[in-house]
Amino acid sequence: MSKLNHLIKEMCPEGIQVLKLAEMEDQGLVKLGRGDVISKTDLRNLPGEFPVYSSSAVSNGLFGNYGKFMFDDERITWSIDGGGRFFYRAKHKFSVTNVCGWLKVLNADLVNTRYLYYVLINTWGERTYNYTVKAHPSVIRDDYFIPLPPLKIQLAIVTILDKFTDLEADLEAELEAELEARKQQFEFHRENLLSKSYLEQFGIEVTTLDKVGSFVRGKGIQKSDLLHEGMPAIHYGEIHTQYGTSTSTSKSYVLETLWHRSNRAVKGDLIIATTSESVEDVCKATAWFGESEVAVSGDAMFYHHSLDPLFATYFFQSHHFGQHKKRIANGTKVKRISSAKMGSIEIYVPPMAEQVRIGLVLNQLESLYKDMTIGLPEEIYARRQQYEYYRKKILTLKELEAV
Repeated sequence: MSKLNHLIKEMCPEGIQVLKLAEMEDQGLVKLGRGDVISKTDLRNLPGEFPVYSSSAVSNGLFGNYGKFMFDDERITWSIDGGGRFFYRAKHKFSVTNVCGWLKVLNADLVNTRYLYYVLINTWGERTYNYTVKAHPSVIRDDYFIPLPPLKIQLAIVTILDKFTDLEADLEAELEAELEARKQQFEFHRENLLSKSYLEQFGIEVTTLDKVGSFVRGKGIQKSDLLHEGMPAIHYGEIHTQYGTSTSTSKSYVLETLWHRSNRAVKGDLIIATTSESVEDVCKATAWFGESEVAVSGDAMFYHHSLDPLFATYFFQSHHFGQHKKRIANGTKVKRISSAKMGSIEIYVPPMAEQVRIGLVLNQLESLYKDMTIGLPEEIYARRQQYEYYRKKILTLKELEAV
């Protein structure tokens, strides 16, 4: 930073010229445009290896791959619809759709593309575009002001910010790798502790779910019935998004009259979502540890059983259970499993003391993993905030005073 400041004072003692993108285009420094209409049908009809970028900010804006390309150079692209976020595209063969803008530097002796990207993405955070006011090239031409120091200073700024970007990417990769390792460790122990070969040492009963418990369909609870207070209730959709392995409190409530008319689970029961858009998520289960009974909605059921609740819930997460449910799930867009078919799934039941021990061990391992899933986004967010602070500080350049 001190070297950069010294360089700026040396080369720009009176300040730095600031131009609108429109002025830069008028002076032949850059060119702005938008892409062509490319549909999913086009991608299917002409498959290939060349990436197509569109309006999404997800997956770096990648829309798909195509058999032909529009560009084979270094450019900046951005979303026209919605957010208007900018992306730096290093030299490669690619295309952009009609909801994607592009910017090409025409005079590389005066403007560095990556420097320009950093200025644009830095300013982008202060802009708001929506489906009424879109980020068309004609709009951003007059919306973005670019400080334009000599190329030597631009390259020095790029060097600093690239290092920050690389450090941020390395940290995120390291944290995500650690999270994946914790996840794999938990899944390894879960599969081992619930395997037939491991459990046989304690003496097991090989039986089926309907022999050690019974399934009861939920009823009478709609999403529109859910309240912020009242009697505890669980809607099947919440099982997918709001609950983990176990819970002692509900996220939602219903009126007492409706609660009495519903089917209700008791402490120790498993509450199971019997409907999902994917076979992987169908039959997600959470153990109910609340002292009160809890009402259960339709498209869900509860399992009243003689097993340790945690042991039973982890069994529902196991590969063994997953393989069986794939065979009995039905439906195309929506996957469902009936209680009768679920009852036929085989389970290996060790003595109760061993069930309790396994449930507690897996619960502790899962807690370590879950704690990290909370801490990881917070750490990444903090790092990104730090990076954005330094980027903004570096790009805050003294404007040349008008004569």
